[in-house]
Amino acid sequence: MAAARSDDPEPRLFIRLVEAQGLDPPGVALADVRSPIFELAVEADRIPEGKRGPCAGGGDAMLRVSYPMASSWPGPSPTPHSLRLRTKSKADAAANSRAAARRGEQEMQNVVEVEPGRPAADGRPSVGPTYRSAFARDGFPPPVPGLDSCYDIFRMAVEKYPDNRMLGHREIADGKAGAYVWKTYREVFDIASKIGNSIRSCGLAKGSRCGIYGVNCPEWIITMEACNAHGIYCVPLYDTLGAGAVEFILCHAEVEIAFAEEKKIELLLKTLPKSNEFLKTIVSFGKVTQEQKEEASKYGLSIYSWDEFLSLAADQEFDLPDKEKTDICTIMYTSGTTGDPKGVLISNESIICLIAGVDRLLNCVNEELAESDVYMSYLPLAHIFDRVVEELFIFHGASIGFWRGDVKLLVEDIGVLKPTILCAVPRVLDRIFSGLQAKISSGGFIKSTLFNLAYKFKQFRMMRGAKHDEAAAICDKVVFSKVKEGLGGNVRVILSGAAPLATHVEEYLRVVTCAHVIQGYGLTETCAGSFVSLPNQMSMIGTVGPPVPNIDVRLESVPEMDYDALASTARGEICIKGKTLFAGYYKREDLTKEVLVDGWFHTGDIGEWQPDGSMKIIDRKKNIFKLSQGEYVAVENLENIYGLVSAIDSIWIYGNSFESFLVAVVNPNKEALESWAAANGISGDFESLCQNPKAKEYILGELSRIGKEKKLKGFEFIKDVHLEPVPFDMDRDLITPTYKKKRPQLLKYYQGVIDNMYKSAK
Repeated sequence: MAAARSDDPEPRLFIRLVEAQGLDPPGVALADVRSPIFELAVEADRIPEGKRGPCAGGGDAMLRVSYPMASSWPGPSPTPHSLRLRTKSKADAAANSRAAARRGEQEMQNVVEVEPGRPAADGRPSVGPTYRSAFARDGFPPPVPGLDSCYDIFRMAVEKYPDNRMLGHREIADGKAGAYVWKTYREVFDIASKIGNSIRSCGLAKGSRCGIYGVNCPEWIITMEACNAHGIYCVPLYDTLGAGAVEFILCHAEVEIAFAEEKKIELLLKTLPKSNEFLKTIVSFGKVTQEQKEEASKYGLSIYSWDEFLSLAADQEFDLPDKEKTDICTIMYTSGTTGDPKGVLISNESIICLIAGVDRLLNCVNEELAESDVYMSYLPLAHIFDRVVEELFIFHGASIGFWRGDVKLLVEDIGVLKPTILCAVPRVLDRIFSGLQAKISSGGFIKSTLFNLAYKFKQFRMMRGAKHDEAAAICDKVVFSKVKEGLGGNVRVILSGAAPLATHVEEYLRVVTCAHVIQGYGLTETCAGSFVSLPNQMSMIGTVGPPVPNIDVRLESVPEMDYDALASTARGEICIKGKTLFAGYYKREDLTKEVLVDGWFHTGDIGEWQPDGSMKIIDRKKNIFKLSQGEYVAVENLENIYGLVSAIDSIWIYGNSFESFLVAVVNPNKEALESWAAANGISGDFESLCQNPKAKEYILGELSRIGKEKKLKGFEFIKDVHLEPVPFDMDRDLITPTYKKKRPQLLKYYQGVIDNMYKSAK
């Protein structure tokens, strides 16, 4: 509300929303509000002379106001339509000024500035100040003596924890999965040594390339460690890539030997004869058939089962080569949303520095890893995210258990393994969230009411600063312990990465899982974790937290998108500098020069510094196009906004410079659409509902509602939608393995749909 003028005949109310939810006092705009508490304040000096009561110098009085949401007040509800009014004296105002000054001092408290920003000059955009984590105030973590390569991580763990459980899998007997069976660090070392000698006996040496293709399993890690020992580049092949991309990587990386799970042998053979220029040996993690041997022999390839390859070197012992920090240890191909995959060269130093930074972060927030920790390995090891997490666990002598490779059995595997740390991508956490919601809804009135009351109480306490394990101990024990047991009972940290996690899902899981739910951000080029939100910091919901204490970060202005890195609310392209950065794109120096400028890696992601020093990802630099009227559209930002609509699971927005408006393809939420149909007397299965014009009107209305709520501009509203019952998937090449949209492929697949929408909307 506007400030009172000196000539006002009556005092004006100054309303300050501390935390609120579902409230809308007249004249007050609500934004980013969370709990149903607010305070009314009136300046005593504005109360006319002669009308000041006992509270004029600062005190309490009761004010009659309309308060329709009193039932949602935590604890006993206030008297209907009555709230306590606190007036502010001059002394109060002075105290508030001092408090504001203290808040100013606390701004950006999770980072420290190491270099000031600079204005635009010589055709280059302005850049904001350079920051690093407050946990690196006195410098980045020092190197560990003797730790110069990824092989040293493994070697030192074997020396320190030889009898600790390292790799585990579930044995299958009579078609049923049993308990986890483990190999110790010493046992894994012995097997990796044999595999390494066998690889060398095939003619490979330091700098040669070895491909690994398949779902996570003990053999994957053993092969990786064998490569690390002999300085051989490990080249992961995505489990979800088709034969075309696999063939490209085998040829581009000049892979000489490829290891693969049994199911993938046929796909490897389909890359012949093109891959045969370099590929000479195939090794199965299991068995090989006679037919596969005959097919391989046509091209002069050697093919072995796992057991055969173990004994291939016989008694030959090959000396381990010297390895430097700057040596490349892996070429990790990014899935890429356009064109062929890019080979990211990652050095030993990148992974070692990443581990040191994450380790310091965990120690500083009292969540350090220990040899008793257990990790569930199911996210693709072909991605840098899971690779570095598993390296971190190996560094601490902890245990890694593998899933059976079937997403339908993942929850059961988690229940048996009982991990302490769980990494996930948003799609997995979305499924957990949806499953919990459905279970609660079907539990009956009493159970769902008890759960919701417990949720609101604990959420309120956490929002007020209570730690998650102290906010509502009774609620945890009586209500939320069942959720925790569903995740094995021991999970203490859940880390989400690879894509943005919806704010409502993050907040919900922070409350109900009895674990820290944190979100991270990084790229293959930055060796994964560059930012991680901090435990018990509810203000960081919706952000990726402050930088990890091993990098420097700054924002670079993007004038064409109106993002200013020097503004009071700094926004711009996230740029990262540090030893965790990649060494370049393999055979693509041109692309390397585009993104690495003066040592700064340009991520292409648009970030916004938050007052506490955490980073919020708000847009993507490249996902911008111009409509026919000349307006620029930041499509990823719009998709994030429209993604807040609970009636949809996913949305792809399209526009181009020949059209004046936007259209979209939407994956509706099945339960939400069917519930809407039942409430409106509309029958039919999910597919037929997606074709119903009234359903399209309903979804368009929901999108329009959120657009108005978020004050989008007219050209940012969606004019037509196509409801797609089948989720965007990798089978149709519409998304990457990390669930990022492949926009060119989406356009090609839905070109007819897009054309029809533009025709019918005109």
